[in-house]
Amino acid sequence: MRILLGVGAGIAAYKSALLLRLLTEAGHDVRVVPTRASLEFVGRATWEALSGQPATSEVFEDVPSVEHVRLGKSADLVVVAPATADLLARAAGGRSDDLLTAALLTARCPVLMAPAMHTEMWEHPATRANVATLRERGVHVLEPASGRLTGADTGPGRLPEPEEIARAALALVVPPGDDLRGRAVVVSAGGTREPLDPVRFLGNRSSGRQGVALAAAAARRGAHVTLVAANLTVAPPAGVRTVDVETTAELRSAVRDAAAAADVVVMAAAVADFRPVGVAAHKIKKDGTGTAPTIELATNPDVLAELAAERPRPGQVVVGFAAETGDGDGDVLAHGRAKARRKGADLLVVNEVGPGRGFGTATNAVTLLDARGDEVGTARGTKDEVAEAVWDAVVPLLPRAD
Repeated sequence: MRILLGVGAGIAAYKSALLLRLLTEAGHDVRVVPTRASLEFVGRATWEALSGQPATSEVFEDVPSVEHVRLGKSADLVVVAPATADLLARAAGGRSDDLLTAALLTARCPVLMAPAMHTEMWEHPATRANVATLRERGVHVLEPASGRLTGADTGPGRLPEPEEIARAALALVVPPGDDLRGRAVVVSAGGTREPLDPVRFLGNRSSGRQGVALAAAAARRGAHVTLVAANLTVAPPAGVRTVDVETTAELRSAVRDAAAAADVVVMAAAVADFRPVGVAAHKIKKDGTGTAPTIELATNPDVLAELAAERPRPGQVVVGFAAETGDGDGDVLAHGRAKARRKGADLLVVNEVGPGRGFGTATNAVTLLDARGDEVGTARGTKDEVAEAVWDAVVPLLPRAD
């Protein structure tokens, strides 16, 4: 597939180098068209080395090939990342004052723009109007992520991660499968937090990437998806219903409510096993003696085991995740097998976690176990690829639709 990758002049342009790599490694022919100002952030040599193609910015470069018309007309997909406030404004106004905006005017293929800018610029009425105009014309404009921006600023306006942009872009042109068409799916993602006081909490390192990838993949396959999101550090995918929760109790309630009408429930969230018995009304202070307070813990309900035992719908498929580390009692897979037999889920997805593994990374490696603890499959790759492998294992377990 011929993809045109436009790069705007923002500090987030460096992320587009990884986006380019993801698209080329997926087998696509990618031509990068950077704006003139974007070359102040990432140079032309980088784009040409990674793509193997020229990375021109001006209309009057390579005039004989009429690139300002040819590039847009010949593309199967156009992705612009980062799309700055200026670039969104020029695109909405129909400007053609450089090669990228001229190509946007001639493109007749799907166009996806991934904005990145400071929060005040994103929220300005002019930018909101430009985004609305582009969307009315059929351009797919992602919502920016929220997080650290240039300098000390934090808020909405951060460029989504390259994996998310690639997933959203390719979904526009790759016909989705329909093996979950009409199915109701519930996916939990992220990590629950149990408050100690108004400031502190017990939590874990889960980013929610794998759960978000599972929700997005189910939606692409035609499912009606509810995502129960516990403190995600990534944006939820478009086209799914999202329920935000914080604690294990809130997650349990939200998942049980949604599971009542679900064909599949996937518990990908990292749920806290314990919670403080009491929550201090005020911030716990040091007493000056050097003695730390004793925190008494209570055991949280086993949400996955409850779901597997209750099954409010006949034929409902329940999938669990087990983030494990090896220890003196056994390796990761041994603990996973014991957990599979204990939980009773139809599938248990076991992955090793630790520094650089599992939590917060773009890739994953998992083993799929059935309720007896027998291995039924493995998957390795990006979290999107792992998500597809999980759904490939789930679909045969579903009863045939009437």
